[in-house]
Formats: sequence, structure tokens, C-alpha cells
Amino acid sequence: MDIDKLQPTETMRGDDARETALLRSMFAHAMAYLQGFDWCQPIVNSYLGFGVGEVIALFLFKFNPPIADGDEWLWVVVGDLPSAYFVTDEARTSKDALEVYCGLMESWSDSVLRGTALDGLFPVNASSSTEHAEMLRNRIRLIRDELIPRVE
Repeated sequence: MDIDKLQPTETMRGDDARETALLRSMFAHAMAYLQGFDWCQPIVNSYLGFGVGEVIALFLFKFNPPIADGDEWLWVVVGDLPSAYFVTDEARTSKDALEVYCGLMESWSDSVLRGTALDGLFPVNASSSTEHAEMLRNRIRLIRDELIPRVE
């Protein structure tokens, strides 16, 4: 992984003190989210890939030893939207990772709106209602239109 453009979480900073505090809180949430899974291995490094306090934060975590399936790195998204983790295979950069996240959430919301089965999709921690699916689609649109273009 190319981590040159990422901020180590121990020294991450937002635009001001409030933003920094929000990002640190979001990092704590991302850590708790990951460590809530039985498969989580010890985390040896973590980085902020992108963040807007109270909206979205993207973190990259390194594990040692690797997770059982061999993954050494995982991206995690938290914020005012469903949390998710995913591998780095198709997301080598922060911009790519946000696109992958949008794709995962879009698949879920599309299936909910079509009334099709959610089997095989990333499990979203929200009721599969039209209201939640529409809210998620709006957030995805915001991420794609307003936030991803700001990622280096």
C-alpha cells in the first residue's frame, strides 16, 4: 500500500481543533467497529485517508498477523452513514476506497428499492426500508459529487 498521502492516526489533524477532535472520535468508532469482529487481528498501524468530521471518515488499518484470509490491510468507513470495512484489492488509494464504499452501499440501496434479496451484499446495519435506502442514496450522491473530487 502507498501510504505517502495518508496521515498516521496518532498525528492526524483536521482543519481546526474541533475537526481534529471529531476525527479522533470517528477513529475510536472505527477501531471499536473492527475490533467487534472475531476475525480481527492485532492492529499495528492506522492511517486517515480522508475525513470530514461528523460526516465521513476513511481509515486504513494494517494487521499483523494478517486476517485469516490473508488480508494484511483493510479500509474502514464510519460517519453519518453505515460503517463498512473492505479489502484494498480494488482500492489502492483513498479516492478508490471511497468509490468502492459507494458501490457497496449503492448495491444495498438499489436492492432495497427494487425489493430484491440482499443475500450476497455487504450487510448494512439499517432496516431495509425505502426511507433508509433513499437516505443512503442521497449520502452516496454527496460523497461522489462533493467529497471524492476533494480527495488527493
